[in-house]
Amino acid sequence: MTENTQATTNWTPRPPQWIWMDGRFLDVTAAQASVLSHGLHYGTGVFEGIRAYSTPEGPRIFALDAHLDRLRRGAECLGLAVDLESLAWACQEVLTRNGLDAAYIRPLVFQGMGGLGLDLGAQRQHSVVAAMPWRSHLGGAAAARGVKATIAAVSTLRRNRAAAIPPLKLTGGYVNAVLAKRAAAAAGFEEAIFVDDEDRVCEATGENVFAVFGDHVVAVTHPDALPGITRRAVLELARGEERELSRAELLVADEVFLTGTSAEVTPVRELDGKRFPEGAVTRRLQAAYQDLVHGRAPRTAAARPGAGRAGHRMPQQPRAAAPPPSVQVTT
Repeated sequence: MTENTQATTNWTPRPPQWIWMDGRFLDVTAAQASVLSHGLHYGTGVFEGIRAYSTPEGPRIFALDAHLDRLRRGAECLGLAVDLESLAWACQEVLTRNGLDAAYIRPLVFQGMGGLGLDLGAQRQHSVVAAMPWRSHLGGAAAARGVKATIAAVSTLRRNRAAAIPPLKLTGGYVNAVLAKRAAAAAGFEEAIFVDDEDRVCEATGENVFAVFGDHVVAVTHPDALPGITRRAVLELARGEERELSRAELLVADEVFLTGTSAEVTPVRELDGKRFPEGAVTRRLQAAYQDLVHGRAPRTAAARPGAGRAGHRMPQQPRAAAPPPSVQVTT
């Protein structure tokens, strides 16, 4: 078993004490939904993975606006109504309630009870926000050592096509990633990268793909890939380009790395037997990204993910302020 796999298997985050659910804060053991929830049976839910980082000015939620806007777009696909103001407030408050200044935040909106047919509208809707300590799902050593990835072991699998399931964080769509991850692990790899029928690179199971040629950084683009928020931030830091990339091109790159909220910037050390040396460009971007999310870098346009705020600094949003009317706070 590799060091990365051991780290992923053996490390268990401390569960949160408080979870925000349907407008109230509840003890984690009291936050419940029915086993007949539509979302449990059919994957009719949408979620986001968001990171909060410790900064000199206090906890900071990175790119909260961008994450919640993407959640909204996913919710619209499933007829789910979302109160973005309440969710934003809950994402901040859940950190305070659980005494966290650095965490992974998971907002989730899903269809509950009300019928197990495929029609939507009669079901009760549930909204949840949880926060917990975190490190990369690829393993604690992944950022330093890199991951061993494969395309060949999942060559018969394809990423969900955008024409079938939109590339958003719909819960049911992640079965596709789970199947690829299982196939890769069974073959002795730590991550899988999807290609399409034309052998164009799409994305990894939970990360976007980058390649480095000399000092030039390329963010792989594909219509079936999730438009990653970390990807966008790193692309702007690198001042690179977006374009399609074939498997053959990826294999001759000087460096390959993956980006995602959980993975941050993770090198690929090996891809189907091709070894990549420790890359100077990847290391520079790892450092630049850490400076950005921890508030050590200027919040310039070049470092900002899109037009929204790069992060929410908690002290600027006083906890004592009244929550939105739809939020009831019960301890």
